[in-house]
Amino acid sequence: MTSAATSELAAELRGFREVQQLSYACAEAVAAQLKPGVTEREAARMQREWLYERGVKDWFHRPFAWFGDRTAFVDFKIPLQFFPTDRRLEAGMPFILDMAPVYKGYAADIGYSGCLGLNPLHDKLLADLREHRELILREVRERRSLREIYEDVDRLMVRQGYANRHRAYPFGVIAHKIGRVKERRFAPTLFGFGAQSLKGLVSDALHGHRDGWSPLWSPYKFSDHPPTPGLWAVEPHLGFRGTGAKFEEILVVTDSRDPEQSAFWLDDDLPHVRRWNEGAV
Repeated sequence: MTSAATSELAAELRGFREVQQLSYACAEAVAAQLKPGVTEREAARMQREWLYERGVKDWFHRPFAWFGDRTAFVDFKIPLQFFPTDRRLEAGMPFILDMAPVYKGYAADIGYSGCLGLNPLHDKLLADLREHRELILREVRERRSLREIYEDVDRLMVRQGYANRHRAYPFGVIAHKIGRVKERRFAPTLFGFGAQSLKGLVSDALHGHRDGWSPLWSPYKFSDHPPTPGLWAVEPHLGFRGTGAKFEEILVVTDSRDPEQSAFWLDDDLPHVRRWNEGAV
């Protein structure tokens, strides 16, 4: 990359890093307020209000919250089941907060796993996610196909004794591309997703189809290509007997020939990474 291109990329990444940090700050603030009896709908509203108060006006998707066995998407069959419900949080129950705000024209998509009190099984799932983060980065740098990497994540989950729960997402995706969103005074949503963000994803899908790549990282043939440059929101999701845990964060892929610059996580100062580094789980 030229020095001008490097400088431009650095400026872009600062914007994405800022919104990702804002999202995780929201997740931690809301998690700290959760208590027995709070519903998923209330937790989702808490996320929305926290972000609105700090200048968020648009979304890639509006916040989700999943409690108990819904963290493992037990019996999820249709997309409507992903939306927040009146499920109430209980002591020892796992939860996931998931939000994708747009801030100053930059989008992020994050997932935060927590538990209301002690839950050794949930702690184990969180700890075992570390190996997935390392595997994904290593194999993206090796320019393995997205489909192959997906299959290797699956195999790692099997070795760990877990079920793949990101396969329950639409198209079974483990990740999707994310980017800039044109700011507008009026930002409509469609089925919980920002209209502008959906428009951008559809445009990427059409463009990619012509050129042989996809903005969706899935187990299917359309993802059978090397990682394309850009920003990917990656979310490996483990499940075990009604307990689920995941992280979701931005992976940067470039066309650099330097392995370390060809792919890297946007930010290592994130709750799950700090937890691993501090040996909390």
